[in-house]
Amino acid sequence: MARLSMNEMTTFRWPFEQDVAEYAAAGIKAIGVWRQKLSDFGEEKGIELLAESGLNVSNLLWAGGFTGSDGGSLRESIDDGLEAVRLAHDMNASCLVVYSGGRAGHTHNHVRRLVKEAMTELAALAAEVDVTLALEPMHLGCAAEWTFLTSLDAALEMIDCVGSPNVKLAFDTYHFGQDDGIVERLKGLAPRIAVVHLGDCKCPPEHEQNRTRLGEGTIPLREIIAALSSAGYDGYYDVELLGEEFEMADYRKLLEHSKQAFGQLTRCAAV
Repeated sequence: MARLSMNEMTTFRWPFEQDVAEYAAAGIKAIGVWRQKLSDFGEEKGIELLAESGLNVSNLLWAGGFTGSDGGSLRESIDDGLEAVRLAHDMNASCLVVYSGGRAGHTHNHVRRLVKEAMTELAALAAEVDVTLALEPMHLGCAAEWTFLTSLDAALEMIDCVGSPNVKLAFDTYHFGQDDGIVERLKGLAPRIAVVHLGDCKCPPEHEQNRTRLGEGTIPLREIIAALSSAGYDGYYDVELLGEEFEMADYRKLLEHSKQAFGQLTRCAAV
């Protein structure tokens, strides 16, 4: 059965404790935890609050930046990633999302070496503590500050280079849901996907992400979910909505719409 999660990026203005309370009250069973919100609240308190709420953690966002594109050194970003792996274990997160970092002026070969080195070290700890790393590529139109991995193939190549069963793919429908042949391709990729970030759009990504509510854009969400389900994917669909449309949104109404839209998409997918 397809499992719904709500990502804290969707309810950007709410603090961590309100996200937990409102998601649980809305009948949503899982949460995509944003490390910044959790840190602001307090990690230990946050883990206790999650346990009390009954919410599962679909994914923890995020670790990475190994290329220095955010101003940090490779060692600093690896150490932060190791800390995030331990945190993901402590909160029993289904996976930890990882962004490589932008190219940052490096040659393609050098930037790949940096990320492979970092991912290999994180994967070793992840294997020890039973955490899955979910490497996320992004559409070229809005990837520059986040990752140089701008296609599914590029991300899969990096995953293969690391060569660990604890490293999988984070697939975001917003970024790659309109790729040619994506529905058929997902049937083969399903075993390699750790989490699906669910978003819709009315036009391709460009600079800032501008998503739209589920089912109101042009991405074939129903077909994507059906393809993944038929191929045995049983992970979470984490609703990640951000952009101008949601800056002043009524979050309670957005939660309810997302829940209803997901129910409709999954009912249709099962037919």
